[in-house]
Amino acid sequence: MAQFSLSDLEKIIGERARSGDPESWTAKLFAKGIDKAAQKLGEEAVETVIAAVKGDKQALVSESADLIYHWLVVLGIAGVPLEDVLRELEGRTGRSGVAEKASRSKG
Repeated sequence: MAQFSLSDLEKIIGERARSGDPESWTAKLFAKGIDKAAQKLGEEAVETVIAAVKGDKQALVSESADLIYHWLVVLGIAGVPLEDVLRELEGRTGRSGVAEKASRSKG
């Protein structure tokens, strides 16, 4: 079995977003726009944090999947390819997280 990747999920999300299928949660989120998708992303982030703090590993796995899915939906609606985020992360790997954070402009 081939390894499932975030790129695979990004592709599926894009296909479902364009499908117009009234039964597709993805199509509905894209139709509702960035505000609704970002709201759902925030809700899933909170649920992921709660699962982590509680030490509930199964809930953490499930909520993390929801979080990643909604994050990719937000990126898709915003027109930001996953590749851009990965490129940004790759560029940060050559320096420490503390140095990278200090280099960001304030504002």
